[in-house]
Amino acid sequence: MNSVALLPEAASGLTMDSLEIAELLRSNAEEPPRHDNVKVTIERLAAKGAIALPAMQEVSNPRSGPKMITVYLVNKRDSYVVVAQLSPEFTARLVDRWQQLETQAASVALPDFSNPAAAARAWAEQYEQRQISDAQRDEAIRTKAQIGNKREATAMATASAAAREAAKLRDTLGFSARHATIIAVENQTDRKFGQQGYQPLRKYCKTNGLRPEKVHDPRWGVATAWPAVAWKAVYGIDLCELFPDAALEAA
Repeated sequence: MNSVALLPEAASGLTMDSLEIAELLRSNAEEPPRHDNVKVTIERLAAKGAIALPAMQEVSNPRSGPKMITVYLVNKRDSYVVVAQLSPEFTARLVDRWQQLETQAASVALPDFSNPAAAARAWAEQYEQRQISDAQRDEAIRTKAQIGNKREATAMATASAAAREAAKLRDTLGFSARHATIIAVENQTDRKFGQQGYQPLRKYCKTNGLRPEKVHDPRWGVATAWPAVAWKAVYGIDLCELFPDAALEAA
């Protein structure tokens, strides 16, 4: 397998093929390389515009003898993005391998240091390459942070939506921090208010201009849920304490 190649459209740029990236992501020598996963990730990131779609090349697979396989030729910056997406814990291996490849490439054609102009050009190219490498590393770190932030935001939004749905369901069933039916309070407190237990609550609501809610009841179809302030004033029952989960979801 030829792990280091030159892109046809950018002959001065080193690349690492997707099979070698898969080799770097193996936890141990016995584990097979996840080349298909790497290729799918490259294609997905390219489709999203996170990386450029790399050139392809056929190489021999050392694990399958003369059989040829198709690999992507990934530049340094994009290789960091791919590894950050797949297995960020193996980034150190990627850094070490790129240093090795760049050292090998630099040793292939050393400049003529007896020629001041050639030496100056070589120094300028090395400095520029280092600047590019640092920028690629910083971009990979930024991309990884963006991915993490998006995942965290999605998780928080999902949790928030679930909490709102739970609070809505509690309201619908007639027990929440805002109002509760007599049967819901009886079930939670083991108290019995009797057939006329609603009368004091209704009187309080009429006197104070409060409107009870109509909610679904599996027995009667519809039941009355009395406001939290009425429960507190008439029976000394705090719905926030009685239904703490509902109080938290409503907060």
